[in-house]
Amino acid sequence: MAAFMTVLESDLRALSAEARRRYPAVKDAAEHAILKVSLSLSLQCTHSFSFSVNSTFLRSLSSPDEIAHNEDILRIFVMACEVKNVKLSVIGLSCLQKLISHDAIAPSTLKEILSTLKEHGEMANESIQLKTLQTILVIFQSRLQPDNEENMAHALGICLRLLENNRSSDSVRNTAAATFRQAVALIFDHVICTESLPAGRFSSGGYISRTNSVTTDVNRNIKRLESLELEVISGGPSLMRDTLTKPGKLGLCLLEDLTTLAAGGSAIWLRVGSIQRSFALDLLEFILSNYVVLFRTLIPFEQVLRHQICSLLMTSLRTNSEIEGEVGEPYFRRLVLRSVAHIIRLYSSSLTTETEVFLSMLVRSIALDLPLWHRILVLEVLRGFCVEARTLRILFQNFDLHPNNSNVVEGMVKALARVVSSVQYLETGEESLAAVAGMFSSKAKGIEWSLDNDASNAAVLVASEAHAITLAIEGLLGVVFGVATLTDEAVDDGELESPRCDTDQSTKCTGITASLCMSMVDSTWLIILDALSLILMKSQGEAIILEILKGYQAFTQACGVLRAVEPLNSFLASLCKFTIYIPNEAEKRSVILSPSSKRAEQLVDQREGIVLTPKNVQVSLFVCFLSNTSCWYSAKALRTLFNIAHRLQNVLGPSWVLVLETLSALDRAIHSPHATTQEVSAAVPKLTRDSSGQYSDFNILSSLNSQLFESSALMHVSAVQSLLSALRQLSRQCMAETLSSIGQTSTQKIGIISFAVERILSILVSNLHRVEALWDEVVGHFLELADSSSPQLQTMALDALDKSICAVLGSDQFQEITTSKPVDASNDQIDHLRSLECAVISPLNALYSLSQCFDVRAGSLKILLHVLERHGEKLRYSWSNILEMLRAVAHASERDLITLGFQSLRVIMNDGLSTIPADCLHECIDVAGAYSAQKTELNISLTAVGLLWTSTDFIVKGLMPWTEEEFETDQRNYEKREEPLLPDSHNEVTSGTYLSNTGERDKLLVSVFSLLQKLGADERPEVRNSAVRMLFQTLGSHGQKLSKIMWEDCLWNYVFPALEHASHLAATSSKDEWQGKELGTRKGKAVHMLIHHSRNTAQKQWDETLVLVLGGIARIFRSFFPFLISLRNFQSGWDSLLVFAKNSILNGSKEVALAAINCLQSTVVSHSAKGNVPITYIRSVLDIYEAVLQKPPNSIEHVTSKVKQEILHGLGTNSTPHFVHICLYVGTRLHMFRELYVQAQGMFDNGMYKQFLLVINSAIQEAKTTNINFEAEYGHVPPAQRTILEIIPLLRPAGHLKSMWILLLKNLLHYLPAADSLLDDPEPVGNSNHIPADTPNPLSSTELMKREELILNVNLASPAMASNTYNLFAEKLVTLLVDLFLQAPATEKYKVFPDIIQGLGRCMTTRRDDPDGKLWRFAVDGFHRILIDDVSKLNPAFGTDVAMTRSSRVHVWKEVADVYELFLVGHCGRAVPSNALSAAARETDESLEMKILDILGDKILRSENVPLDVISTYLIVQRLISTLDRCASRTCCLPLETVELMPSHCSRFSLSCLHKLFSLSSYEIGDWNLSRSEVSKISIMMLMSRCDFILRKLLTDENVLGDRSLPPARLEEVIFVLQELARLVIHSETAYALPLHPHLKEGVSQENLRRRSHLLVLFPSFCELVISREPRVRELVQVLLGLIATELGLQKLDLTS
Repeated sequence: MAAFMTVLESDLRALSAEARRRYPAVKDAAEHAILKVSLSLSLQCTHSFSFSVNSTFLRSLSSPDEIAHNEDILRIFVMACEVKNVKLSVIGLSCLQKLISHDAIAPSTLKEILSTLKEHGEMANESIQLKTLQTILVIFQSRLQPDNEENMAHALGICLRLLENNRSSDSVRNTAAATFRQAVALIFDHVICTESLPAGRFSSGGYISRTNSVTTDVNRNIKRLESLELEVISGGPSLMRDTLTKPGKLGLCLLEDLTTLAAGGSAIWLRVGSIQRSFALDLLEFILSNYVVLFRTLIPFEQVLRHQICSLLMTSLRTNSEIEGEVGEPYFRRLVLRSVAHIIRLYSSSLTTETEVFLSMLVRSIALDLPLWHRILVLEVLRGFCVEARTLRILFQNFDLHPNNSNVVEGMVKALARVVSSVQYLETGEESLAAVAGMFSSKAKGIEWSLDNDASNAAVLVASEAHAITLAIEGLLGVVFGVATLTDEAVDDGELESPRCDTDQSTKCTGITASLCMSMVDSTWLIILDALSLILMKSQGEAIILEILKGYQAFTQACGVLRAVEPLNSFLASLCKFTIYIPNEAEKRSVILSPSSKRAEQLVDQREGIVLTPKNVQVSLFVCFLSNTSCWYSAKALRTLFNIAHRLQNVLGPSWVLVLETLSALDRAIHSPHATTQEVSAAVPKLTRDSSGQYSDFNILSSLNSQLFESSALMHVSAVQSLLSALRQLSRQCMAETLSSIGQTSTQKIGIISFAVERILSILVSNLHRVEALWDEVVGHFLELADSSSPQLQTMALDALDKSICAVLGSDQFQEITTSKPVDASNDQIDHLRSLECAVISPLNALYSLSQCFDVRAGSLKILLHVLERHGEKLRYSWSNILEMLRAVAHASERDLITLGFQSLRVIMNDGLSTIPADCLHECIDVAGAYSAQKTELNISLTAVGLLWTSTDFIVKGLMPWTEEEFETDQRNYEKREEPLLPDSHNEVTSGTYLSNTGERDKLLVSVFSLLQKLGADERPEVRNSAVRMLFQTLGSHGQKLSKIMWEDCLWNYVFPALEHASHLAATSSKDEWQGKELGTRKGKAVHMLIHHSRNTAQKQWDETLVLVLGGIARIFRSFFPFLISLRNFQSGWDSLLVFAKNSILNGSKEVALAAINCLQSTVVSHSAKGNVPITYIRSVLDIYEAVLQKPPNSIEHVTSKVKQEILHGLGTNSTPHFVHICLYVGTRLHMFRELYVQAQGMFDNGMYKQFLLVINSAIQEAKTTNINFEAEYGHVPPAQRTILEIIPLLRPAGHLKSMWILLLKNLLHYLPAADSLLDDPEPVGNSNHIPADTPNPLSSTELMKREELILNVNLASPAMASNTYNLFAEKLVTLLVDLFLQAPATEKYKVFPDIIQGLGRCMTTRRDDPDGKLWRFAVDGFHRILIDDVSKLNPAFGTDVAMTRSSRVHVWKEVADVYELFLVGHCGRAVPSNALSAAARETDESLEMKILDILGDKILRSENVPLDVISTYLIVQRLISTLDRCASRTCCLPLETVELMPSHCSRFSLSCLHKLFSLSSYEIGDWNLSRSEVSKISIMMLMSRCDFILRKLLTDENVLGDRSLPPARLEEVIFVLQELARLVIHSETAYALPLHPHLKEGVSQENLRRRSHLLVLFPSFCELVISREPRVRELVQVLLGLIATELGLQKLDLTS
């Protein structure tokens, strides 16, 4: 309020200032008012004052009401206006507006104010007039709005007079019009308020903007009309009334005057003669559109509408050529048509007759020869009706469905269709269509086209025609979308079922809305289809085609929901026709010439009778997708088709055929091979535009194509069946045409069939949850295709059947079957599963058994294989059919069929046995046997035999826990026993295949064994050999789980009969050589495949089988022999095996002989170590061996010729057949005995061990009898001798055979070179005849003596002894002999010790004849090992055998001394020819000689264990030292001439021996004992003699040589002796042994043990050497003489002391 008062004060001051000079009265009044306002403001701010003024007067201005009651303020502004000064009037009017807007003027003053305003309205000033109009508008907006007719008319009259005044400016007239319009609106708003009617209004104007799509218009208008209905019904009373309030009467008067003015008359109440009719009509249109509630509720208003307004509009709507003036103007016509549209849209229910008249006039006016703009206006109105679904419903319900009324909706649709169809008759039809496409495109972009009244030029004419056509098309689309909207409403209301519901769509339309929609469709669909299809085929605009396709989709969906079959099929056919539309040459050229054009420029005549052949359909679609414009159209059309199919998939029924034909064409276009062919190249020349977008459309359409059929899972089962039936019908049609067509046409038909098959598969996969209802339909068609004569169709059918079966078996339904237990399912469920599974598998059996075509039969087997590989574990009830089918295949004559059938069987046997029911296992085994016995394919037979192993393995794994009887199979000492495999989650044995009892298991095993036995007699070697292997492999692997009864049955029915049968056939088969398969001819002669010599006769083939049988018997004997010997009559079987083995070794082939030996050997060896074999079985085997050994090698020479080629190839071509056989035969026997002894040595006695040594001797003798040494020439030991050397380390006698050590070692000594007989007496050494008393069947003593003589009396004088071969053997044997000797027990070792030393000595002496050989080196090494490790332990103090005799000890040392003497003196330090050894070898040998001296001097003679207790041993030690002395005398004893020729290593060896003598004589602290003392005494005497000889020899040689110098070796020796003598220190005990006077022996100091008494012995020699010519000698002699003086205690005389 304070702000208002401040503004008021400001205005008063402005008024006072303006009226200061010319209008003092106004100035005084203004100042008086200013004073009042100022005081009022001060009062409001301070709330207390001290002025002596009337406070009542001040309070009267504190509120607007008080100001309104105080007329002084109003009077001031009225006075300002009355002076008619522009500035004062403007200020006064502005202040009046503020007072009115603040309700500060009393209503009683309105008349005075209106008078003032009327006067100002008549003033010529524009600003005054505008202020006047503003004030009037403020009055209508305030509480001063007139409430009586006089004031109302007075106020409105001011506006109308300013509006119609010619002198008024445009701004004034426009403002007056706007003011009047707003006043009218305020008046009618006030009427609605006072009449208690709904206060809402519709939007101003009923014109619908065309910048939106038709679909958007329909949706918006539906909502708008719904809101209208709600406002009218909810706001007003239930009945119309005729009583009006005072404002209502004013509004009615205003309405009547406006109607009169619109009709061109005078307004009596408004006191206006006339105004522009268009203005009045515009106001009426505004009132009609926004105040519907007045006309629907108040009868007086409704009467004015019916009688006055409708009459006015009907009169104005009548058109003829004489219309002139304002009525003929487009603007007026537009207002008339809009008013009519409002009446039809809003009041048709109450104004039925008037509405019908209006609609008839509108429809009729389209056909009249009226201006184009007039028809466009009418079309806009009709379009508005069509896009409003509510209006369309009301009109159709009130008129078309009413029997007494005309079909106005149908008439509108026909009129619109005629406008659309007229385009084909226009001269500018092509341009018009392009313009129509442009309008739709602009509309899609939000650009609205406006009507231009100037239609004089051609461009505007074309645009106007296009505008009319566009409106007509939009109207038709509005009807289409309206029908679709109403249909959706019926679905929402429950009158119709949604097409997406998974229910049977067979009910008819019963609801009101549904019936209305059905009637509307029946009356309009054909008209709409003709018009839309025309535009669709002729237009090329993207936007218009998109809109029409939306209309197609909406109308088709509505027809589907309404079950309108004929409209549905017609629209689908039209859409499909457009989808595969074939453009003519002009269109193709137009597309190619302007590929980047954004508007459609092509127009062709519609082809009414297009024949859709597969070829032109495919090419046309491909052409469309290569051209940018057509590609988009086809893609959108196809998407529309997909949308329709998705939406109506449950209701299409027979209409599916139309859709499928088009989709098949699309599929062929997508997968078209014509992209590079000449045909398409001619149809579609090279395009310059990038076609990546088109190929993306291909991908999208392909995806939609697939999704359509995948969505069948949501369809009702009957709808799915309809779809399948349509696909089958489409395929059948093409099948029939394929048979009668050729070339390209046939290929296209097959493509359609392929499409149908693929979609059937897609549907099946999507409906696996209800496959039972669809399976027969699907498989039936596939079988029809497979029965066709076309290979392509057969392949297609087989592939589809494969995928179908796999899809069904791979579904969740079968997955649940495999995871659940049969016991958990009810009988109905089991029956259901059985029937379903059999139905799924049965087509395969039908295909194979009924079809005569090989490819079909093979295809059925391939499908079966695929099914078994992927889903075999899910099958339960169809195994009998499958196995029966595979059995039939096994008897087929075609190789390929057998191969395919066997692949399936292999899958079953390898992976599917766990799922086969137990009652089908017998049949499965029989089928495997059938494939094994078939003669067509050998590899299959072999593999089938292997499958029998799989079956036995599975049978055994399916056992129950072992019974007591089964436990007997595992012997007590058989530690490793397989645990029974119980059915659990790990071994995949299901309850269906679990063998519940042993009897059932045995039956299955018997069936397998019987099959293998039959196959073991097959004429094909490969098959019978495989069967034999499998039989014994089965017994060997699973024998521990067989009962005794089962084992006895196997031995007497399968094992031994197999051996007997094979041996019989091997003996009776033909020996004639086979010729291989003929491969062709060369130079006129047949060329045959080569067959190996070991397999080129029937007998050899049966020998191989016999070898396998023996190997199998050996395997089961190795595994179960302790258990088998407990079976009844096993001994008889064993005896028969021994007889067979003996005959095979002596008379059979090499392979059979070796197999027989191995059978016996492996049996005994494998169980001897555990003691599980009775001694009788071992002796029986040894007896067989002994009997064979008694035969000389030449008696089995017949074997040699049979294996000669193979053995020669392995051993070399330089060997003779006899030697090759000997090596093989000997090696085999040796390995045999080695294994036997190693494993069974605990069971051997002395006699058996001697037998064993006899075998070794025999083998060595056989190896030595040959003179062929081809391997020895290259430094290799022959094979037989290599085998002997490998066996020797294993010949150690067991602990209970200690007495055999001597026999073994002496036996080996015989094979060393240059040996005489070691046995001088016939009695063997040791107690070799002792045999344990508990040994069964002991040999007689005479027999034992003979065997021992055979072992020991070896012919050693054989010429082979000196051969290179024998030396190689001896080299290896020496090391082995030493190792065995060191391992022998002490009590036995020393009995043969001298012989060992003697043998090694003989080997060492081979150095002279073979200085580069290894034998003497190995012997030296072994000799030293024995001396170091054993000889040092001969002293009883170190734990040796105290019972060892003196003679044995003497004998040992005697042999050691002999060896050293013989080897050192005779073979070491000797000159060797220069070409005998290399420098490296000589250096090695010299180091070896030094090592020998070191061992003798340091390890033996200096050892404290040297036995010197008896004189004989003392003499032996003296011999050893004497040997060193003899070796040391080499240089000094030779003549001077010889010394000069002696090699340097000889002199070095002599000096080394001399050095050892000095070392033995010397004394070192801490290294002294009794033995050391004795050795020192012996060596000092020999050393002094040798030194004296060397020194004296020097003087003699100098005298002989005269002036010549001594040889270097001799001078070096003398200097070495003098130096060593100077360094030598001896023990006092050693000094007593020297030949000196006793006083000299004691020395100067008796306490000192270190003496040099030895120098006194040589003093005379030293005295002689002082005259030597050699300075170095004299110097050393001087030093020695000084040492002698020191030793004697002599000192130099010191005279000073």
